[in-house]
Amino acid sequence: MKSKFILLIIISFIILFACRKENFIKDDNAKLEFSLDTVLFDTVFTTIGSATKYFKVYNPHDDAINISSINLASGENSNYRININGTSGTFDKDISISGKDSIFIFVEVTVDPEKDEMLEHDSIVFITNGNTQDIDLVAFGQDIHLINDSVVDTQTWTNEKPYLIYNNMAIAENEILTIEAGTHIHFSRNDTLIVLGTLKVNGTYEEPVIFEGDRLEEDYFDVPGQWYGIWITKLSRNNEINFAEIKNGHVGLTIDSMQNSSPMLSIHNSKIEHHSLYGIWTRFSSVLATNCLIEDCGICNVSLMLGGWYWFYHCTIGNYWNNSIRNTPSVYIQNWYKYDGITYAYPQEKAYFGNCIIWGNKETEIGISGVNSGVVFNYKFDNSLIKIDAQSNIDIENTEFFTDLILNLDPKFINYNEYEFELDTLSPAKDAGNINITNELHDLLNFDINNNSRLNDNSPDLGAFERIEN
Repeated sequence: MKSKFILLIIISFIILFACRKENFIKDDNAKLEFSLDTVLFDTVFTTIGSATKYFKVYNPHDDAINISSINLASGENSNYRININGTSGTFDKDISISGKDSIFIFVEVTVDPEKDEMLEHDSIVFITNGNTQDIDLVAFGQDIHLINDSVVDTQTWTNEKPYLIYNNMAIAENEILTIEAGTHIHFSRNDTLIVLGTLKVNGTYEEPVIFEGDRLEEDYFDVPGQWYGIWITKLSRNNEINFAEIKNGHVGLTIDSMQNSSPMLSIHNSKIEHHSLYGIWTRFSSVLATNCLIEDCGICNVSLMLGGWYWFYHCTIGNYWNNSIRNTPSVYIQNWYKYDGITYAYPQEKAYFGNCIIWGNKETEIGISGVNSGVVFNYKFDNSLIKIDAQSNIDIENTEFFTDLILNLDPKFINYNEYEFELDTLSPAKDAGNINITNELHDLLNFDINNNSRLNDNSPDLGAFERIEN
């Protein structure tokens, strides 16, 4: 009898607790916590492949919490699948977690390197009491060399398969990264190649080295701001870039303070295009550029700040930026900055533009701001076609700074709307080059960016492109 009574009490307690409703948090400020904020599938897939990872979702509160829905942002179009409490798919709803408890969520991805994008993005969205949280999903969907948050020593990259830089990359101090012809380097959003050592880019006309974002769709071929750019730091030395395309970033090349007057960067036969801020942005540095096209930048194509040594030969600097209003010129030179009411000036030893074209859709495409007191401020635009409004404050009659210019005559590019900056047959830049300037660096300048000889007609053309008559 006693045992039956005890059994009856136990059954009563079970019924009592089973019938009691759990108290759920109603506060729309109550949030979940997660064991990580990004699920990263860092496997390199060489065939159709899949991988599974998991993370935990915590309820840090004393009372239970009900998650209204958990879903993949891309829904049925996603390459990902999720599994929650044994339910697999792209969506689930009304998932409860007791106070101070947690659940596991498993994530699976399947990618085909022949079809899918280089970087597969998605997210898992959690809605709790109207409050939205998400977890990023990242997988690498093609056969690539993945460089993830890395500092690299001396090595050589080849064109066997593309490289993807994820979470930035640095070349270690005193080390050399050599990149061979035809190599393709992609960057995830806002990532940077940081050069503490030396960068050697050995592209050719037939096989240029390409630096760009990780979006491969045709619609993204000229979209700026897809990654940050290449930053050559003050620790770096003797960088060389030949036949490269650096495009679709924020700043194509940032070149920092030098320790001596030898060029920190020599860049030849290269295109720097479609950057949201600057094409080349320097700070008391030293650059030699020949046969380069620098175009389509949101602030300046070339910004030479805080003095230094700069040589630009046979460069085409064109800016028809139309993504937003541009109030700045294509080329800007400034040797000072102001901090806390005090102006600091730096020596501008050289800023030379010879046989160049500087043009765009602003009335004036050159800006100059120099402080001469106590420091040198030298620059020279020599035998170049440039655009300067007659009402500007630039003294183009001063032959110390301006010689043998073609002023305000449209260079007649083939089609700047399609980024074709070769010269039309009626261009005033045709045969307008000074052969003596070309001969200063004849080994670099006898051929143009398209590998055409500049010596086959009367005189070289201005800019990076030599027009070849059929």
